[in-house]
Amino acid sequence: MSLPETTRFILKEIIPEDIENIHRGLSDTRVTQYYAVHFETLEDTREQMDWYADLVKNGTGMWWGVYNKETGEFCGAGGYNDLDGKHKKAEIGFWLLPEFWRRGIMQEVMPKLLELGFEKLGLNRIEGFVDSRNTSCKAAIQKLNFYHEGTLRQAEIEDGEYLDVDIFSFLQIDR
Repeated sequence: MSLPETTRFILKEIIPEDIENIHRGLSDTRVTQYYAVHFETLEDTREQMDWYADLVKNGTGMWWGVYNKETGEFCGAGGYNDLDGKHKKAEIGFWLLPEFWRRGIMQEVMPKLLELGFEKLGLNRIEGFVDSRNTSCKAAIQKLNFYHEGTLRQAEIEDGEYLDVDIFSFLQIDR
């Protein structure tokens, strides 16, 4: 079976051997500033690797590593979690290593992730939950024609402070 790809990138399902690449991203505070996880050590990152494996095992999602076709470099990761088969919806997530920011990668790869969600996972609704302070992500997701449904006020707590979360959606009919 061929791997999903775009013009410049290949998507490979995340496997345990990807731990160093995942750690590079999820130990970098620039990547995790608005992200729900952060891991200081490679050993701590095993928790995330178990999470990726459990998504597939339990049928609740799937994540892929994003690799440059020419160089083979790992650039980041994206995928789905909280997949609800009954309602045919899931939450999408995406992150890139800082050296790959502002290179149009999200704009190129996200349509392939949407395609995988609709065709491989059988979704009708894809949801994106974005920390309201993350203006870069909100702008990028809106460029991809995600619909801003509203703001969940004081929906989460981080460091003792309440955070607002913006919710976006992309439906099968939006394709």
